[in-house]
Amino acid sequence: MKMDDIKQLSLDELEVRLEDAEEEFENLRIQHSTHQLDNPLRIRMVRRDIARLKTVIHEYESGVRS
Repeated sequence: MKMDDIKQLSLDELEVRLEDAEEEFENLRIQHSTHQLDNPLRIRMVRRDIARLKTVIHEYESGVRS
């Protein structure tokens, strides 16, 4: 998910996407630990998406973004 796409979402949509991304991250970690993960780089991509989402949510909460 690109930052431009994330910036266009509302706060409610961001929180839903964050929950989905965190759930996907947990599933990927489980697959990785059981050696069933096809693309290990997906873990990195999801972790970065979570960081981007948290950054924009924090901007909304701190008043930087309205």
